[in-house]
Amino acid sequence: MHSISYYQEKMGNHFSQIVSNKEPKNLYEPIEYILSLGGKRMRPVLTLMASEVFNVDCEKAIPAATAVEVFHNFSLIHDDIMDDAPLRRGNQTVHEKWDLNTGILSGDAMLILAYQFFENYEPATFQKLAKLFSKTALEVCEGQQYDVDFEMRDDVTIPEYLKMIEYKTAVLVGAAMKMGAIVAKTSDENADLIYDFGLNLGIAFQLQDDYLDAFGNPETFGKQVGGDIIENKKTYLYLKAIEFSKAEEKQQLLHLFSIQPSENTDKIESVKSIFNASGASEATKKAIQDYTFKAFETLEKMNIESEKKAILKAFGENLMGRNV
Repeated sequence: MHSISYYQEKMGNHFSQIVSNKEPKNLYEPIEYILSLGGKRMRPVLTLMASEVFNVDCEKAIPAATAVEVFHNFSLIHDDIMDDAPLRRGNQTVHEKWDLNTGILSGDAMLILAYQFFENYEPATFQKLAKLFSKTALEVCEGQQYDVDFEMRDDVTIPEYLKMIEYKTAVLVGAAMKMGAIVAKTSDENADLIYDFGLNLGIAFQLQDDYLDAFGNPETFGKQVGGDIIENKKTYLYLKAIEFSKAEEKQQLLHLFSIQPSENTDKIESVKSIFNASGASEATKKAIQDYTFKAFETLEKMNIESEKKAILKAFGENLMGRNV
């Protein structure tokens, strides 16, 4: 097996050429642009890593890994349109740099391109990959719809929220790993277990993102700390605070999440104070830990060498070790 940076470099080199010089330019240049913005490329890295966990050269997993990343970036283009977001990874979003219609059409093309990469595999592998991909893509759309619906509701429950982040974020992490297992032609049991590993790690990662949005270090977090609070997002922290708070604190929190003040500093500090006082902060940290341990438990059931289990565990610990 190789280092994370090796997989990242391999995928980075690959993305620089998949749609270059294709016509019409106004369709393909936005695709080339969004893929060039990089990011950690966690999902395709996981596909390559998973193939080597099951003793197959990661080169064979590159088409499947490409499909995962192209689909992920397609979802980002459309999410940015829905959110009217001006920036993505510190750069202009596609619909801002071009226009709304270009963002929609280039995004649509990316979804179709993603499927085309599976054509590099023999029929049996193609069928398994396409079936998993279709299921996952639909779940991501369902998760996005739940997220939109929750903005209009004041009665969102913890199980509903966990289902939303599972579908919107975690299923693609699980699928990325399972695709590597499918390419490697390991047992169905191993493929399902590595999916569960990725799924639980994905939920833990998203919960940690919620926590760091409120309590992260603004110099290293990479986005505005307190952004979820400013946008009145009903995150796990918020829902736990509503559940645990006394009547007076609960009313204050409900009020704070119903306003959009011109100056947000006081609002952010007041909300964070309630998160801490209510025990919501500690409950969120415990949930992050629980889902991480759940991911690690699946490793013990996997029929792979102990050093491979150690590599996957170290990856999970590194991913969840963000204290930014």
